[in-house]
Amino acid sequence: MADLDIAALANVLQEAAYAEVLPRFRNLGDGDIRMKTEAIDLVTEADEAAERLIRDRVAELLPEALFVGEESVAADPALLGKIGDADLAVVVDPIDGTFNFAAGLPLFGVMLSVVSEGETVAGIIYDPIGNDWAIAEKGSGAWLCRTDGTQERMVVRPSQPLSQMIGIANTGFFDIETRRKLLVNLADVRLFTSYRCAAHEYRMLAQGHMDFAMYNKLMPWDHLAGTLIAQEAGAYAARFDGSPYLPHHTTGGLLIANDEESWRELMEKVFTI
Repeated sequence: MADLDIAALANVLQEAAYAEVLPRFRNLGDGDIRMKTEAIDLVTEADEAAERLIRDRVAELLPEALFVGEESVAADPALLGKIGDADLAVVVDPIDGTFNFAAGLPLFGVMLSVVSEGETVAGIIYDPIGNDWAIAEKGSGAWLCRTDGTQERMVVRPSQPLSQMIGIANTGFFDIETRRKLLVNLADVRLFTSYRCAAHEYRMLAQGHMDFAMYNKLMPWDHLAGTLIAQEAGAYAARFDGSPYLPHHTTGGLLIANDEESWRELMEKVFTI
């Protein structure tokens, strides 16, 4: 992947945000928001328009790549199963945090990851409101890149005692009994929340503002870019059974923590699924 132009891909996300996302923010009409699977799972005209633009630009930059977008998979679910076997795939979430976007909350992002032969090799999270990017290429660290050209290395913070840990725990996709158990266990950490936006949750973790992030629903556009960025910032990531998280996985849960020791403590004492 020596010829991967990560800067060009980053610029594509910015272009999509400025052309299709931001003009519609707090400006959506009644017919511009639709429910997908339930009332908290939404799609807007901005999601679809942004994905079309990104798909067209990616086809110009990487014509050989399989394009897998969240809205593309909604139209053709078979795409999801092709990621692991593709020589090259580009996975996109045109608006991560659609619920927030539709509600007028400025907490959403645009995410892209590049998968080569079943391995995530690059990830980008663009924040349209802050106009900056979290970017990682495998083996090259994680970087916060600003429009003025400055870059800042992203590094997770040192491990904390369990009682002082702050993190993300998205419990909404567990059955009710498991959810009750987890919510009781989570009383042992200092603070947990969910911003309904993996883009910003991963950025906070990689920038050293949190200690863990836990997810049960594993759609690749939600987690591939963020997991790579967090790992390149020094975090430890694995599925609940301890196995590596790979691009084709959609089940098995995912826990990312600042280091392996914290990961194991969280699994043993909190996320005892």
